[in-house]
Amino acid sequence: MSHRNDPETIRRLLTTPGRWAVVGLSDNPRRVAPRIAAMLRDRLGMAIVPVNPRGEPALGEPGYRTLADAARAEGRLDVVDCFVNSTRVGAVVDQAIAVGAGAVWLQLGVIDEAAAARAAAAGLDVVMDTCPAIEAPRFGL
Repeated sequence: MSHRNDPETIRRLLTTPGRWAVVGLSDNPRRVAPRIAAMLRDRLGMAIVPVNPRGEPALGEPGYRTLADAARAEGRLDVVDCFVNSTRVGAVVDQAIAVGAGAVWLQLGVIDEAAAARAAAAGLDVVMDTCPAIEAPRFGL
């Protein structure tokens, strides 16, 4: 059975202030992640935690190499927003489960049914193959 996004879950994640770990976020202006993370922070009021292989800061926020590093330094991660290739997202989802994140959000084009099922089975909310910038206007945000 394939994952189906629940509109109520999407609305709740986008309207409840929280800490979003954005995996794949850097200050590279050619990437989409900085624009979406800025929208989450500036328009929706979310705290942004950049996670990237070099642990580089982004959008003026300190960066971390792993979700475990981010959780240790920042506290509970409410949403893990995944800007990684579908072939790599399963490992990120497993890390999100391990750190006790509340949800995983797999960005537009990022699809891994098995990872989504693992996350749901572990009690995480799951959103897959869409973007907050697409979903927010549907809720008047």
